[in-house]
Amino acid sequence: MQGVTDFLYSVDDFMWGSWMTVLILATGIILSVCFKFRYQFRIGFNFKNTFAKMLSPGEGEGTVSGFRAACTALANTVGTGNISGVATAIVSGGPGALVWMWISAFFGMSTKACEIIIGQRYREHYKESMNEYVCDRSFVLKNAFGWKKGAVVLAVFCFIFGPWTCCVQTEAVTSSMKEAFGLPSIVTVILIGLTCFFTIWGGLKRISNVMSKAVPIMAVMYIIMGLGVIILNFREIPAVVALIFKSAFSPVAAAGGFAGATVRDAIQYGVARGIYSNDAGTGYGMIAHASAKTDHPVRQSLWGWGEVFLDTFIICAVTAFTIIMTGSYYTSDATSGALTTIAFTHAYGHLGGKFTAIAITVFAWTTIIGMYYTCEKSVNYAFGDTARNKKMMPIYMIYYMIPCVLFYNIEADVLWAFTDILSAVYVLITIFIIAARHKEIFRLFSDFWNRYLPAKERGEDPPYVSYDCSEEKGE
Repeated sequence: MQGVTDFLYSVDDFMWGSWMTVLILATGIILSVCFKFRYQFRIGFNFKNTFAKMLSPGEGEGTVSGFRAACTALANTVGTGNISGVATAIVSGGPGALVWMWISAFFGMSTKACEIIIGQRYREHYKESMNEYVCDRSFVLKNAFGWKKGAVVLAVFCFIFGPWTCCVQTEAVTSSMKEAFGLPSIVTVILIGLTCFFTIWGGLKRISNVMSKAVPIMAVMYIIMGLGVIILNFREIPAVVALIFKSAFSPVAAAGGFAGATVRDAIQYGVARGIYSNDAGTGYGMIAHASAKTDHPVRQSLWGWGEVFLDTFIICAVTAFTIIMTGSYYTSDATSGALTTIAFTHAYGHLGGKFTAIAITVFAWTTIIGMYYTCEKSVNYAFGDTARNKKMMPIYMIYYMIPCVLFYNIEADVLWAFTDILSAVYVLITIFIIAARHKEIFRLFSDFWNRYLPAKERGEDPPYVSYDCSEEKGE
């Protein structure tokens, strides 16, 4: 077993080495420049077209509203990566890892936007088996490149290995609930398994409906608790900020239970956990947003800003400041969700620890459900818009839950290493797709800002810009 563990660690270190960091940051920087930083700096416009329209049913062709599609995407992003992932990043990379999470997120807004545009552009409408607009990396390989065999291989890879990334979620939940409530892991796992299974059984509409309620409520409550810690320790803010930025660009010495960290560690773990937290560059954005009703793919892509901003700049920062301000990362040898639970316990007493455990549980629960939806799209592609696809769904639901329920007790670092490796594979595929289809992405971007939006502002009613590749191929 030790040999397997060492192998995973070595592959993880290679995949998230300097070359991957450079690739991710360079992609985000180039895209941001090409987009004239509109996703980063047009905050008023972006907010008006995202969070300000949460109650809008949406315009154009699609399955669910833009907000519900975004909540399905947020279910993947607002999860244990914000709590356990940040804790792991600080333990392994030092406080400076937060800066590199922010840097990757800032430029990742543009990368995430590209994913959403691609999902809208190369989606298909499955009318017979599920009456749903669908897309993932496999659909793009087929519809954009004509690589049908490669698309099938990728789909099989994703729906087989995708569920195993959810072990990270259940590990975080069980460790936190045991820390806060003394709840036996088996009880926690059973409850998670049953409630997740019941939710995914209802398909996209039930998933999006549940996520549109659970994600915002829990996110707001968690942010308020974190801000409380910051307010209670406001005198320490300058020193904490200085420590975070100093640690991002210089080594941090060992102290207490903290083993120390190099600048390379800060960059590696900051970027890796940032990617896992906000999914910018992984391709998950094209999956969730393909189902959205929108009048133009670029308008839906504005949610790329909203998701990354809420996820990394707000929730991840709240977690990091709580851990650092309470000194938990060097006074305790705990990792993952248990460390964040300890940090909130230091701040609020036992009540804080219990709340954190509940937050981790809800976030993990939503992530498991959101991840199921992304894995399901690979199944949809493999079996097509047929009766076989519909029959396969219950079987796959059972398979999907097996890793979550049975393999939660593997060492947290091992689970994160496996998750990082899969994330790296997805990142490479997604960046390739973006690079290969950049002309189409920029064409749609230019069309929205130079033709479609000006026409709408003049009071005209231009036709919706909507795509359905299944119809295109049938013509």
